[in-house]
Amino acid sequence: MRSRSGRTATARIVVTALLIAALAGCGYGSRAKDRARHEPLAAAGTGTPLSASTVSIGYFANLTHATALLGAREGMFAAELGGTKLSTQVFNAGPSEIEALNAGSVDIGFIGPSPAVNGYAKSQGKALRIISGAASGGVSLVADPKKTEQAGKGLAGKRIATPQLGNTQDVALLAYLADQGFTVDATTGRGDVSVVRADNKEIPGLFERGSIDAAWVPEPTASLLVAKGGKRLLEEKDLWPGGDFVVTNVIVSRKFLAEHPDVVEAVLRGSIRTNDWIAGHPQEAKVRINSALAELTGKPLPEDVLDAAFRGLRFLHDPLASTLRTQAQHAVTVGLLQDADLRGIYDLRPLNDALRSVNRPVVDETAAGLGPVR
Repeated sequence: MRSRSGRTATARIVVTALLIAALAGCGYGSRAKDRARHEPLAAAGTGTPLSASTVSIGYFANLTHATALLGAREGMFAAELGGTKLSTQVFNAGPSEIEALNAGSVDIGFIGPSPAVNGYAKSQGKALRIISGAASGGVSLVADPKKTEQAGKGLAGKRIATPQLGNTQDVALLAYLADQGFTVDATTGRGDVSVVRADNKEIPGLFERGSIDAAWVPEPTASLLVAKGGKRLLEEKDLWPGGDFVVTNVIVSRKFLAEHPDVVEAVLRGSIRTNDWIAGHPQEAKVRINSALAELTGKPLPEDVLDAAFRGLRFLHDPLASTLRTQAQHAVTVGLLQDADLRGIYDLRPLNDALRSVNRPVVDETAAGLGPVR
């Protein structure tokens, strides 16, 4: 990994000092909160660009992508990138983001495990690497209680929405239905249960009109459905030992990683600092994330929806590699993925370099036998 220049290190120290000063000035009064909603947490990056003049980051307008929402909007990424310019693209679901990564219009992406696995497998390992985790949890099955109040066998004949064919929630639902003994064609969504693929922003409207009976969706969509009268039949984390499963990874184009490792490490430092800030300032983080969502979707979330949506989420750097292996097997079981060799899908060296640079413990590079790349 390329060493950073003294100028970049000094700039980062100055930016960190500004960040600390900004945080110290944010009190709990209403005027401090109003000010915090509009002022970025970190100063914009300045100075000499790193090895790339621009880096493009893709993510979704979901709470499960809060690291990217805040990192981009509040200046944490820009502060670490110095003079390298940041551009962003917002997607509805992972398959679309993988297409953009393959086309070269996105360099680094926040994405669910299923499209990351599929993109890796289809390219025979040439397209991408997973370089970090970002979030765990934050996914629920919500149903209209007038149509069903039970998960499992109570879903027979129901219409259940997911964000997109082959996305992480789509695979999770199909695997759950198969485990319950239902037969569903993965491609068409037809069978004992009907799987309806729809954009996250369209699902609440479909639910209100009665066009769907339930949805397996990430936050904040799940809590929006509950606010519209839905009942949370299960949270996906309850299906996992210990309650942890990766819902958002950070991926990078293999070409971009090879050519610009310093830029990748800078983005990961920004991601680490963002996750640390969320953990240390959960209430203020909700306000800022809600403001970011409002800019992308046109309106903020009601406070009760926001609180409910945050309840099951955890933001972390560990990619929870063992759960990715299980999720990949789910995709194979339901027929959306050929049995693939995922060895080498992780390259956690940039993450560990970034963690060392901020005096944080490193992540096991050999977790689940799926990495590292050499």
